Amino acid sequence: MAIRFSIILSNAKQILAKSQQVVPKGHIPVYVGEQADKKRYVVPLTFLSHPTFQELLQRAEEEFGFNHPLGGLTIPCSEEMFFGLTSELKC
Repeated sequence: MAIRFSIILSNAKQILAKSQQVVPKGHIPVYVGEQADKKRYVVPLTFLSHPTFQELLQRAEEEFGFNHPLGGLTIPCSEEMFFGLTSELKC
């Protein structure tokens, strides 16, 4: 019985590991978009220190506190605004 349980547990861990997306070192995943349709993006950690991104982080703190519904950092803005900001920061 113990062997069977360990095999099941091992299989569950493998499935879970495959379902999680890898985040490159020096990056952080963020969720952006409208309430019902949030998408996950990975951004460099250097973006977090930019003043405009800091404003978004303050808005996220005001709206969500430490309780982010998707388990990761949720940014309260539209995807268009987020794309504009990240394209600015890449330059």
